[in-house]
Amino acid sequence: MTASIETGIEMPDNPTTPILELMDVGKSYGNVHAVRGVNITVRQGEVTCVLGDNGAGKSTLIKVIAGLHDYTDGEMRVNGEIRHFPSPRVALSSGIATVYQDLALAPLMSVWRNFFLGNEMHKGILGTLDTKSMKRICGTELSKMGIVIPDLDRPVARLSGGQRQCLAIARAIYFGAKVIILDEPTAALGVKQSGVVLKYIVKARDAGLGVIFITHNPHHAYLVGSHFIILKLGRVVLDEHRDRLTLEQLTTEMSGGQELADLSHELESMDPAKVVAPTQGKAHVAAPELSRDELAEVVAEEKETE
Repeated sequence: MTASIETGIEMPDNPTTPILELMDVGKSYGNVHAVRGVNITVRQGEVTCVLGDNGAGKSTLIKVIAGLHDYTDGEMRVNGEIRHFPSPRVALSSGIATVYQDLALAPLMSVWRNFFLGNEMHKGILGTLDTKSMKRICGTELSKMGIVIPDLDRPVARLSGGQRQCLAIARAIYFGAKVIILDEPTAALGVKQSGVVLKYIVKARDAGLGVIFITHNPHHAYLVGSHFIILKLGRVVLDEHRDRLTLEQLTTEMSGGQELADLSHELESMDPAKVVAPTQGKAHVAAPELSRDELAEVVAEEKETE
């Protein structure tokens, strides 16, 4: 094992050795299969992007890897060893850190207090807080990510969205993360702040970490991703490396792929440019006619989404 120069984290000697592997992993809640047969390989120094719409299974997958829920099928290996995480703390002690959308930050507390929240440093017989050391370490770790906050006593609420993401990522790295899962980090941000967060993702990759970037935005994913997974209704429908995939292909698959092409063909005769004059009185809308097979597919998809 060797250590990353930036983080001091031990990494596999062979950079091609997976840090995290999911092999045919599934999670069921009674008769509901949230994810099925998912295969993901995460290596150091790579960004693995997991894409999917609402109900695709992204949240369940995060919970399984993060130790919130145990998987019911398949295997999950960390550095080649089969693991089951009974809690997020156990997952974190094994090097798996998750940065959720809400970031788990206390907005009214200072930057340095948030950095060490739950892991405070103490000194002396009385165990008083070692404020000086915590501020120094917080400032140093943030500077490694390329961000300087002159006043570390500033409440987190006064930071930008991009700065908050950076704080959460830097905290995870400092406390031993080998794999960082980022849950929709750009979902609530504008273009500029999203760009800042994407730069931080690259920083984490360059520090030798494995990054799992959960997103529904193929454009953001393609800017930083090395490997792309698309989930639909709990199953993997695309698994490709960057050199075998274009942004156009990724966007098409994300938006439905062959299903979208079939729908486009069905709607060709409906003239989308047509403008109809307003009718007098109450309008009557005729429901579209669905075949028995089409109706069965709609019902099945609704059940999977639930």
